Amino acid sequence: MTADSHALTTAEHTPIAGLAHDARGGISNPILGMLLFLTSEVMFFAGLFAAYFNTRAANKPWPPTEFEHILNPFSLILVATVILVASSFTCQMAIWAIRRNDRRGFIRNIGVTFVLGVIFLLMQVYDYSLLFDEGMTLGSGQFGTTYYTLTGFHGAHVFGGVIMLGVVLYRGMSGQFSARHHDAVEAASLYWHFVDIVWILLFSILYFL
Repeated sequence: MTADSHALTTAEHTPIAGLAHDARGGISNPILGMLLFLTSEVMFFAGLFAAYFNTRAANKPWPPTEFEHILNPFSLILVATVILVASSFTCQMAIWAIRRNDRRGFIRNIGVTFVLGVIFLLMQVYDYSLLFDEGMTLGSGQFGTTYYTLTGFHGAHVFGGVIMLGVVLYRGMSGQFSARHHDAVEAASLYWHFVDIVWILLFSILYFL
């Protein structure tokens, strides 16, 4: 048995073998699985957007006159948007850090990403409370239903992403990732970039169109 074949056999039986980059240049299982999952998520949100535009086309004026003044894009929601966009940058910085085996930089940036994600969720909950005070609820006609459905499902995805980032952060602090073994981090970053892009689309459609 050659040294290369022995190393390959050893790697196949290590706990982190599934996180390693494919030595033959292919896509690893964690990244492939995330790409397939995100494909289904694209179709899911595409369906939600289609339902929104269909409902919007059938109801005039849009938004209803009583709610037009409270959907101000230059308010708290803009700050939340900036925070989420910034978290995508820090997430990518964490990827760059672990690729060059800078574990301290990786942990720092993934930790900042985690905190920014939590802050975004808290700001979204607070924004909901402001809308409730103005009388806009899930039962406020088709506009209220579509608004909370779209933003609520996105918020649920952000919550899932925060949990994912928390797990990655914990494992990173335990020393489980390196320049050679970090595909789980790459997969988590793909998901986080996805929820960021979806929010930019949501924010633009709901507040500007």
